[in-house]
Amino acid sequence: MKTPHILGKLGRIGLAAIIGTCTITSMAAAETGAEKLGWELAVHSYTFQKFSIYDAIDKTAALGIKHMSVSGGVNLMEDGKLQRASTPDLQPSEYDAILARMKEKGIVPEFVNMGVVKPSANEAESRKLFAAAKRLGIKVLVTEPETHGKMEELPKVMDVVEKLAKEYNIKVAIHNHPGPQNFYWKPETVLAAVQGRSPLLGACADVGHWVRSGLDPVECLRKLEGRIICLHFKDLNEKSPKAHDVPWGTGISNVKAMMAELKRQKFRGAFCVEYEYHWENSAPEIGKCAEFFNATCEELAAAK
Repeated sequence: MKTPHILGKLGRIGLAAIIGTCTITSMAAAETGAEKLGWELAVHSYTFQKFSIYDAIDKTAALGIKHMSVSGGVNLMEDGKLQRASTPDLQPSEYDAILARMKEKGIVPEFVNMGVVKPSANEAESRKLFAAAKRLGIKVLVTEPETHGKMEELPKVMDVVEKLAKEYNIKVAIHNHPGPQNFYWKPETVLAAVQGRSPLLGACADVGHWVRSGLDPVECLRKLEGRIICLHFKDLNEKSPKAHDVPWGTGISNVKAMMAELKRQKFRGAFCVEYEYHWENSAPEIGKCAEFFNATCEELAAAK
């Protein structure tokens, strides 16, 4: 007499299992190519350095991009005018307002990194940067440790940087501005800085500056394998110091090959859009960068 009741129960359990399986399958299907690769697309606030940080957030949100990185300085609004402020020196109320705006606009309210900042061999001064990063919830500092252009000063400053990185549990990504006038312009110098040191130390690979310096960005990425923490990602119109940004995939930087190389390395982290051209109206071109990034991620994620 109880058989129908039991069968009914079993039927409900079976139906629940089917629904659960469908839900899991649906969730898996919703995972993007970028998520499968462990990559995040972020807009670096310097891209919108002609505007306030709040406008930068709004412009990023309008592009449908969910992550941001922040420069060492940001523009606040005071009495209707832009006022430049040091990011590490922001007051808690100012920073809370910035994060609240990000959350309101659908952007993850945590910057993927902050910089470029310049720690020195002066531990007390450098400690201020790391303490500020910790206070602001920054997990990656993009830096160019100060050596005054002298290779012999590199061990001293890196001893301090490594000590503080471990103490505060903050990653330090060394950035490269164009060379040869910039100390870190080539991968070999960045590698010398982190050689034999904590895995918290690595590179913020600015691939556009390598192109401006006449270097092959794919080869540079290969040299830094295992030490790349994040990227300032770019495509440029030509290989020269005067080169400017173009939408990803339309320039000479071999963007797809760079992304394929990063997949090969099993890189996990942020591709930060630092678009330094058409400052007043770069959003349409950044939108094209995002489209190329998403399409290439799907392609790379599907490939064996």
